[in-house]
Amino acid sequence: MANEVRVHPVYRSLNKTLTILGVERRLFFLTLVIGAAAFNFFGSLSTGLFMFSALYAGARWAAATDAEILRILLNSARFRSEYDPGKFEPLSVVRIHRGKAETHR
Repeated sequence: MANEVRVHPVYRSLNKTLTILGVERRLFFLTLVIGAAAFNFFGSLSTGLFMFSALYAGARWAAATDAEILRILLNSARFRSEYDPGKFEPLSVVRIHRGKAETHR
C-alpha cells in the first residue's frame, strides 16, 4: 500500500503567471508607479515615459528569461550560497504526456 502509484493531474493554466502586456502584473505596476514618480519628481512627461518604457523593456526581458526571476532575486538573500554536491540526491520524475510515460532524472 505504501508503494502505490498516485497520479495528480496538473493543468498548465494553474502554472501560468498573470501578465499585463507580457509582463508579470506586480512588475508592471511597479514600473508604472516608478514612471509616475519620475514624472512627479522631475515635472516632465518625457522623463516619466522614458522611465516607464526603460523599466517595461527590462521587465519584458525578465519575463522572457524567467517568469519568476523577481521572486528568485528577492528571496536569494534568505538561502545559503553554498552548494554541497555530496548531499545531492537525484529525483526521478515521471511525466505522463498523452498516455506515454517518460522518466526524467
